[in-house]
Amino acid sequence: MHKAISAVFVTTLVIAGCSSGEEPTAPAASAPPSASAADTARLRAALLPVPKGMSVAYGPELGAFGTLKSTQQGLAAVRQAKVQRPECAGAAQLDAAKPEVAKSPAAVIAFSAARGSITQAVVSLPSAAFPAPLPRQCASYTADVGGSQVTYKTRTLDMPAKGDQSRAYLTTAVGDKNNAQIGSVMIRRGTLIMSMLVVGQRVKPQGLYALANLADQNLARVKG
Repeated sequence: MHKAISAVFVTTLVIAGCSSGEEPTAPAASAPPSASAADTARLRAALLPVPKGMSVAYGPELGAFGTLKSTQQGLAAVRQAKVQRPECAGAAQLDAAKPEVAKSPAAVIAFSAARGSITQAVVSLPSAAFPAPLPRQCASYTADVGGSQVTYKTRTLDMPAKGDQSRAYLTTAVGDKNNAQIGSVMIRRGTLIMSMLVVGQRVKPQGLYALANLADQNLARVKG
């Protein structure tokens, strides 16, 4: 099944030579009909503040997870990419193809700078759930992304535990002309899931952990 906000989606922008700041502008933030004002405010409050030296490139966009532009773009990118192992395109990420996930209230924001980008999503699921770990066969695979052959190599990071469950990975994407690293973090607190992708020429684990700490503090504050 296709997943949202996958590494393939993010590196489509990097490997194909697009600037992180060129992401389509989101429409005015809006909540899904089923989300209360309190839910909307809680999700918005769980998002990261603008990191030093970066600016908002997208969002915040609020709505049902499956209907968000960022989710739809992720699904489209995965469909367009020719992946050696299709099951790896969105492995260890939330599955927007599942109705209970697609309908869940969510908030997404993206930041950019010359050195890279950060994309964060916070989703309020109907029950506690956490994506399965990255399958062993997905530690290394190739994909045709926007006409470029890209090799993805991923390793699990030894990030200090966060929330009720957490995982972090570092992926190196090597293309024909451009290379990139993608640091990914997933944290669960109760029924809230926080997903974050950090893209740059070099992503340092310690920097990723610092962002994860801040994101987890926000989750702890708004979890209720």
